[in-house]
Amino acid sequence: MSWGVQERPAIRPPARMKFDALRKQELLLLPERVVQLNETAGAILRLCDGRRTVGDLTRELEAKYGQTGLQDDIAEFLTQAAEEGWVERWS
Repeated sequence: MSWGVQERPAIRPPARMKFDALRKQELLLLPERVVQLNETAGAILRLCDGRRTVGDLTRELEAKYGQTGLQDDIAEFLTQAAEEGWVERWS
C-alpha cells in the first residue's frame, strides 16, 4: 500500500506525539505503549496532521534538511507507520 503525493496522512487517534525534553527525543504515545522515535521519524510524524499532503511533507522536510529526493523514503516510512497503526489516510 503506497502513498500518493496528494494523500494526506494523519496520526491515528488516540495516538499523539510528545517531545521528551529530558531525553531530547520524540515519542509516539499509544494506548499501553510508548514508541521512541529517531529524529527523522519524529519530524515526519509531527507533520502528519491530515491537512498536509505527502507532497507538502516532502517539500517541508527537504527544505529542513537541505536535501532532495526524499519522497520515496517518506512514502516508505508512512507505509510502515500505517502497518503499525500509527497513521491513517485522512479524507
